[in-house]
Amino acid sequence: MTFEKTYKIPEDNRLIIQLPKKFKAKNKVRVIIEDVYESRNEKIKMLKKASQDPLFLSDINEIMSGFKESDSELK
Repeated sequence: MTFEKTYKIPEDNRLIIQLPKKFKAKNKVRVIIEDVYESRNEKIKMLKKASQDPLFLSDINEIMSGFKESDSELK
């Protein structure tokens, strides 16, 4: 089972993680600490910006053209 949650780091730099009850019978878990830089709003802004990026759009068009050939084989 995987449990993921983003925590705000307190001033004392300590985290206490309350595990879900499903973990009660377990005796080991793996904890991975990852920096989180972007908020959800920042990610949305980045996605909107990508939707206008010429290189990104070129890549998408190239991928779509590749699927056109395989889709026509099904007909």
